Amino acid sequence: MAHTAHQTMRRVLRREIAGTIGLLTDEHDFRAMRRYRSFTFDDHTTYLEQMEALLRTRAAQGTHTTLALFDPEEYAAFCAETGLDPDIPASRTRFTAELAATGATVPYEGQALTDLVPALVDEAVRQATWEYASTLLARVGPCATCGEDIGRAAFTHATDLLARILETASPGDRHLVCSVSGTPETLVAVLHADKDTDGATHLDEAEALEFTTVLALGLATRSPGGLVMRTSAPNTADRVYGWRLRGNGLEPLTAGEVFDAYCTDVESGDLISPESNVDYCVPPDLGQGETPRHRH
Repeated sequence: MAHTAHQTMRRVLRREIAGTIGLLTDEHDFRAMRRYRSFTFDDHTTYLEQMEALLRTRAAQGTHTTLALFDPEEYAAFCAETGLDPDIPASRTRFTAELAATGATVPYEGQALTDLVPALVDEAVRQATWEYASTLLARVGPCATCGEDIGRAAFTHATDLLARILETASPGDRHLVCSVSGTPETLVAVLHADKDTDGATHLDEAEALEFTTVLALGLATRSPGGLVMRTSAPNTADRVYGWRLRGNGLEPLTAGEVFDAYCTDVESGDLISPESNVDYCVPPDLGQGETPRHRH
């Protein structure tokens, strides 16, 4: 009787334990792992099919699973740093546990892997962009004139600008893109926000942090860049407008400049037909106020 009760308790506890699985999302990474004899899969498609079956089974048992992006190069470096043998399953488990704490993850909620993999890759890119931008921002250093930390001041300014951009936008879905091209790598951050009819704004905090950091980096380094907003609401045309990064602030783009940006192929320079039911317009006044007496 006691043995049966213990088995029941263990089954209940297993359902309470959340697990993380490291996923090899592309063929290149999969081939890199095949150099380890303990990695027994020999076909990426079969691997993904078996992984999806495992996820479904865990979900049916009531077990929550999080997926992390498994990078073979990072795994090899992790094993070298920790002195672990990379060719044993326990090392892969240990690395996956590290990913659960520090890496990009997405929860499994019954979706197909064809939908989940792009979301996982996007999350990994978002996190890498934030980490890279944060590192560059921290390296800017203090102002030679006043001693203030330029990166910290720029982040505060970027936070204020983003709040004003969201406050002045019409109700509905908002899609913002910020690009900064003057850094060693061109950085792009995307933010989705929703403003309900009561004026409350709902957004993903991690996306907002990345977006603000990239914008702050552009402001702190006075790099070329821009910010574009697209608002969508039922029974009305989408509105598209934007700003260019200029000095340590934002300069409104004209309606013509926004139209040209949206209706020109980036690679060929050819014109693209404008979308129907879209208004390319001048952005609302952000009320940025007077020019500060001191600029870093």
